[in-house]
Amino acid sequence: MNAPNINQWKGYEKIAFRFFFLYFLLQVVPLDWLYYQQVFAINWAHLKYSDIFLLAHYMPQFIAGAQSFAGWGIVAAIAALGTIVWTVADSNRTAAYNNLYYWIRAIVRYRLAIGVIAYGFLKVFPLQSPYPSLSNLNTSYGDFTRWKLFCISLGIVPGYESFLGFVEVTAGLLLLWRKTASVGAVIILLFTGNVFMSNIAYEGGEVVYSLYLIVLALFVVSWDLQRIVNLLVLQKPTAPNYVRPVFTARWQVYARWGLKGAAFFFFVLLYSFKTASGYKHDPYQFPVTKGLTKTAGLYNVSYFRINTDTIAYSKYDPVRWQDVVFEEWNTISIRSNRPVHIDSNNVERINAADADKSYELEGAIGRHYYSYTVDTANRLLTLQNKNRFYKNEQLQLHYTRPNDSTIQLYGINENKDSVFATLQQIHKKYLLKEVKRAGRSKSLKL
Repeated sequence: MNAPNINQWKGYEKIAFRFFFLYFLLQVVPLDWLYYQQVFAINWAHLKYSDIFLLAHYMPQFIAGAQSFAGWGIVAAIAALGTIVWTVADSNRTAAYNNLYYWIRAIVRYRLAIGVIAYGFLKVFPLQSPYPSLSNLNTSYGDFTRWKLFCISLGIVPGYESFLGFVEVTAGLLLLWRKTASVGAVIILLFTGNVFMSNIAYEGGEVVYSLYLIVLALFVVSWDLQRIVNLLVLQKPTAPNYVRPVFTARWQVYARWGLKGAAFFFFVLLYSFKTASGYKHDPYQFPVTKGLTKTAGLYNVSYFRINTDTIAYSKYDPVRWQDVVFEEWNTISIRSNRPVHIDSNNVERINAADADKSYELEGAIGRHYYSYTVDTANRLLTLQNKNRFYKNEQLQLHYTRPNDSTIQLYGINENKDSVFATLQQIHKKYLLKEVKRAGRSKSLKL
């Protein structure tokens, strides 16, 4: 296989190319053994969309902990060392640089396509930013971090979230074909550039990864950058780029289309099907385990006793509960003046186990969130604080239901004190839900 040698490479161009070839090869080809450890841990017989997202979300990481730019420096150092060795070894012969340029660009654009499509389908089927939970709707605006406010604002307009997803998926699909790759890369620069700035402005956790995608897009578009400038800016006659592989064996043609078809099937068709199914049956931000039957709602704490002391309602008492929310799933949130160590882990991750799904409490204070199990025979709720800073906090509360709108809880709290609370359901209407039901053209009464 050979591509026509249409360019004469200068010495400094070869050195620069060697560096960037090695740099981007190390950035996009998984070489981390931890990555393959995750791959082998996947249950391929019961593949989930979270597994495909994990495969698509790769970025080299040589230092444990949160994502950082330190790994980029390590990759650059390795690439620089490799450039020196390559330059010495290649000093007396001519390498097929046009071929190498074509193939590294092909590898990068497929890696970029897979990355943006993985995020795109999480938005097409509004999974990434779901509609706010009942607890979130009953949390004060000032109790949210900027990033959580951004997510909630996106979650209340699922149609717009889906549109953003279609933009990402479309850009990713354009990258899969050589003739439209630069167009797809430009769309990604505009879209992901906005994502990058949003992560900075709203204190998101994907600053490093979003810039990673931007750098890949810049490399892809650099192939046609000079021609674009000549045509659109300088208005000069511009010839298309004719560098492309010439396959001399039939198996090479079959292998090329086989690899392309496998990538399209796995990361587009199969992933979109799995994501659509996950949207209906297995959303990853909120738990799927059902809560106590017919209890979902907001409850005012009309009576509260700790040990033998009855405590009147107070917005400032750190012990007295103010209100309680039962979600449709097995989460209870309790609002009080008790301090909350905020969990603001904003890195995108898809957790399969309900116990690991912490989106509902991330980026919010004012409420403590508990997952719970129900012992219906003994009418006992066992509450476990979901915040990673309160892993050892557990409550055991018996429950009674004098009527449909009242719940009484009594038992042992997190400090091993005896607690008794009477909860009265508040039949509250929410503007967002009423607008959704009635349509924006109709008047509302709250």
